[in-house]
Amino acid sequence: MSAAEITDPYDITVASNRLGRRRRTEKLVGVLAFLSALVAVALLALVLGTVLFKGVSQLSLDFFTKSSALFGQTGGIADALVGSAIMVGMAALIAVPIAILVAIYIAEYAGPKAASFFRVMLDVLNGVPAIIIGIFIYGILVVGNGQSAVYGAMALAILMIPMVARATQEVLELVPRHLREASLALGVPRWRTVYSIVLPTAIGGILTGVVIAVARVAGETAPLLFTSSIVTTSGVSVDVHQALATLPVRIFTLSESPSPDDQAAAWAAALVLIAFVLVMNVLAKYFAGRKRRSLEGI
Repeated sequence: MSAAEITDPYDITVASNRLGRRRRTEKLVGVLAFLSALVAVALLALVLGTVLFKGVSQLSLDFFTKSSALFGQTGGIADALVGSAIMVGMAALIAVPIAILVAIYIAEYAGPKAASFFRVMLDVLNGVPAIIIGIFIYGILVVGNGQSAVYGAMALAILMIPMVARATQEVLELVPRHLREASLALGVPRWRTVYSIVLPTAIGGILTGVVIAVARVAGETAPLLFTSSIVTTSGVSVDVHQALATLPVRIFTLSESPSPDDQAAAWAAALVLIAFVLVMNVLAKYFAGRKRRSLEGI
């Protein structure tokens, strides 16, 4: 090897060239990341803009106060709003306690192998398509009994459980270990420590997970098509033993109609649903930020 081929580690020119390449690579990666974020925001803006443009003209007081429970009829979405609220509320009442208890077991009581097993099972359940959940409830409950809001709420609850459980479990594991140890050192039972120390500390993150899960299942259509889509009554109903109108199913049925008025109403109902999801996400960010500030002592 000649002397010219030997790279001098102290050569300022070589070091400067390497530094220049690193800076150019850094700028390139930064530009690509910015463009990717811009594309994501542009897609959201395109969806929101389209729904807003096509649906805002249909919004009125009658649209929110009148009902239209039968396919092909024009009118409002009052019955669908009430039905969705009832079903999502019932699903939350079923899913949230179960999910929180599952998360407590994983984070506080389970050994490493058991905790890993349940995490994987929750992730698998979280990845099951919603339509499969709907078919499952249809096969074991709806067949022979008929559709009802209770069965729809059960399907939505199954979708909520893994989301709330995983979010709660992650938050519980972020609670400082010394808080548990201090409580246990004073002779406080483990269940009391979890109830009085761990859960209050993590309540902000738990609420965030619950709100996001509610926003997610509020827009699910596939499970409700199998469990609560054949509505036989007109007007607003609160009988959970019968199929109730829901906003996602109403959007689906109106969009399938050949009538331009029905399609316009579908866009308006979609706008209402998107607004609800946006509000739920803002609330989730609020709870998370408020809890983070309290932990930081601000």
